[in-house]
Order: sequence, then C-alpha cells, then structure tokens
Amino acid sequence: MMRNQLIKAMQRQCLLDIMYMAKDGKISKRRVKIIKITGDTMQVYCFNKCAKRTFIVDNTLAIMPVSSRKEREVI
Repeated sequence: MMRNQLIKAMQRQCLLDIMYMAKDGKISKRRVKIIKITGDTMQVYCFNKCAKRTFIVDNTLAIMPVSSRKEREVI
C-alpha cells in the first residue's frame, strides 16, 4: 500500500514529508522528492541533508504530501 502511494507521488513529482525508520531503529522526519524506485529501495533528494539518499521502501512509516505553495517556496 505504501509503495503504491510512493509511486504516485514520484509520478506527480510531489514533495513529501516522510517519517522514516533507519537501520538502527531511529525515526526521523524528512522532506524528500522521489527520484526513482527500484526494487525495495527508493532514491530521493533529501532537503534536510541537501543531498541524494537511498531509503528502503518498507522502512517508510508515513507520508504526507507538501501541499501548500508557501511551504514549497521555503525550500
């Protein structure tokens, strides 16, 4: 289910706020734009780190589209 939502967000080129669990179990909130999804991973541009990152799709706990024009302009 989450994978389908991520694919839709990638196709629409949406910015997302995601809750993500790292390999060590730490949970973080990230603002990302999905570049591609391949197998069990997704390559994203992470605005928090100002760099490309690779995340495991199944470790994505929640997603929220960034909908406000004002919020997009902050980035």
